[in-house]
Amino acid sequence: MPKLNKPEAIVFDMDGTLFQTESLLLPAYHKMFDILREEGLYSGPTPPEERILGSLGMLLAQIWKNVMPEADEAVHRRADELLLQLEIEGLEAGGTVLYPKVVETLRALHARGVKLFVASNGLEDYIHSIVVVHELKELFEGLYSAGGQGTATKTELLGLLLDNHNISSAWMVGDRSSDVEAGKGNGQTVIGCAYAGFGRQDELKGSDVIISSFDELIELYDNSTAAQDL
Repeated sequence: MPKLNKPEAIVFDMDGTLFQTESLLLPAYHKMFDILREEGLYSGPTPPEERILGSLGMLLAQIWKNVMPEADEAVHRRADELLLQLEIEGLEAGGTVLYPKVVETLRALHARGVKLFVASNGLEDYIHSIVVVHELKELFEGLYSAGGQGTATKTELLGLLLDNHNISSAWMVGDRSSDVEAGKGNGQTVIGCAYAGFGRQDELKGSDVIISSFDELIELYDNSTAAQDL
């Protein structure tokens, strides 16, 4: 178990890190294309699920360029609206899941006095709904999203979070290269999550530690070294 600096805060990505996105996304994805076809905005079969799953962690504008590059901007913006609406309906209907040990681990870290945050490239209402439905709200100091903060990159989003809360030492925990870039771009420790399986083989290259189960964070934190001990 590597020795890391003890953080003031731990910042989590949402999709593929805390939340098992496919439990919500895939039914909404198929319904969305049914509606786009009904509205005459899209023709042909629904693009393969791999396209949307492989795009998780990106900003929505980039996701639609990957999923349906032939569609124009107006169709992409309608897809934004529909997907958000269908995902919130799906969350409220129940049946979505977090990764194993997420709730217990977040509670354990919170009890140790760590400030917990979310930083996601998702939309503000989507991130907020997941946290509310899964009863995590009281555990987080703040929810940061590209949609809410209007940032162009995860690096910029994390920088804003750190500045707003005057945090000098944090762990960025996530499953995509954008999370690694965000952590390293802000001079912070990166914990890569290898259990979701959405990304490429080298997605987490540059992480300080890679975990295969969420609850490994407790041991990492407990074994970390306080600044004055260095």
